[in-house]
Amino acid sequence: MPELPEVETVRRILEKDILGRTILDYKIIYPRLIQSSLEEFANIRDKKIIAISRKGKFLILNLSSNYSLLVHFRMEGKFFHLDSLDNVNKSTSLYFTLDNGTYLLFNDTRKFGVMYLKKDEELYVSKPLSSIGKEPWEIEDESYLLNRYKSINKPIKEVLLDQTIISGLGNIYADEVLFLSKINPFKKASKITREEAKNILINSEIVLKKAIELGGSTIKSYHPSKGVNGNFQNELLAYGREGKRCVNCNSKMEKRFVNGRGTTY
Repeated sequence: MPELPEVETVRRILEKDILGRTILDYKIIYPRLIQSSLEEFANIRDKKIIAISRKGKFLILNLSSNYSLLVHFRMEGKFFHLDSLDNVNKSTSLYFTLDNGTYLLFNDTRKFGVMYLKKDEELYVSKPLSSIGKEPWEIEDESYLLNRYKSINKPIKEVLLDQTIISGLGNIYADEVLFLSKINPFKKASKITREEAKNILINSEIVLKKAIELGGSTIKSYHPSKGVNGNFQNELLAYGREGKRCVNCNSKMEKRFVNGRGTTY
């Protein structure tokens, strides 16, 4: 599943390719992609893409006339900017026709991705963005985490995946943050010390910014866009390294599951 660095990589690619273009028309192939009413979604016609932003794992196409298209890629969603519709196939959920004769395709093999067309005044005060927490660099200090964690008796690995507390961390980067912070992923969030909370913030920022710099992680079948591979998977110290030796102490890395999510430590 694309996490914050992968979505930021897509944002930067699209900013180069489609910023300033106008959406002339669209075709919905998989209706469940659209979470707004289809009548409301029709307002996307003739809207200019004036900015491309992001909140956590959500991509936002900021449009003219105070509209925004909110996109969550879920497991396998990805955008392709193409000169023709030759590559429309069973994975294509929707495509936009742009004013320069090109097309923006949304492909999604798993069909879990979602889109919302919203008025700007509703964007951050309605779901899903109203419940999204701060990104690590938006949090002033560790007191924020301690206050949120103090009554949570779930494993810290599970809590790091809660996007209402910190946004942007998914399974890959949560493993990396806990490894760098030297925190047992099964430790209860309520037992996290001030020093550990501080390290979570520091290492979350380090890991996410490094992953953004390297274009995210290409794991298994996920690529952020056509012909684009992330390189952060070559830097991973915990995720996917079960059975290998720890880079710090040479003990064997193990994998267990926390709330159904594979956790390597």
